[in-house]
Amino acid sequence: MTQQLNPQQSAYVEQAKRDFAKAYRVLKDSRTLTATNTYQSYLRVPDSDLVVALHAPSPWADDEEIRAIVADYSGHLYLDESLEGSGLLSGSKAGGNGKRYAAVFAKRAEVNVVTHVHSPYLGGWASAHRTLPLRYAASQRVTLARELPIYIDRRQEEADFIVEKIEENPHTPAILEANGGSTFWGVGIIQVAKLILLIEEGAYFQGLAESQGGSKEFGPGVLEQQWKMTGLWAQGQKLLSSVA
Repeated sequence: MTQQLNPQQSAYVEQAKRDFAKAYRVLKDSRTLTATNTYQSYLRVPDSDLVVALHAPSPWADDEEIRAIVADYSGHLYLDESLEGSGLLSGSKAGGNGKRYAAVFAKRAEVNVVTHVHSPYLGGWASAHRTLPLRYAASQRVTLARELPIYIDRRQEEADFIVEKIEENPHTPAILEANGGSTFWGVGIIQVAKLILLIEEGAYFQGLAESQGGSKEFGPGVLEQQWKMTGLWAQGQKLLSSVA
């Protein structure tokens, strides 16, 4: 049986839908998304075990309105706006949207949103089963992570793999899904979408560099320059000192 959201939660869902619609438009118009529009965000509802699940419309959809599913970690459904016959899960199966990344939300309080996306060049790296080193200045400046790990063995749940990688390095913002797409996380839908845009662009340039001998590590002073631009230098300096 579908349960009810309170007014504050309903307002939160509506804002999430607006944010997701904007992020979807930018990622689609910039050709960051592949043709299938595989783009999904799972957003925690504050002070609850509820998750707002938002899916980009199918490229075949006549109605491109962004609709939400809200379910808790156990799969109990609170809201299902999906249309019958659409690409979204309906009815009892919609509750799986609450379960999908429940382990991440339950174990990592700093993660407010998890986004799964298929983009061309990150997908290429994922299909090659290769960790992606971050060697594009524009993407490196917004994260202290130096690479994106690759998720290959699907006998381990993706959510558990994400938790494991965050525990290994709390600065890691995403993983590559072998033979598929990638999964990002962060504080909000727009913030994560901006990260997807930048890191996909970096994967594009690094992919082009493969025919020229491969992308190279940053030259002297680049990390300091980039991290100072975004206020990350103090933390970055400590990280560099620890591995020196």
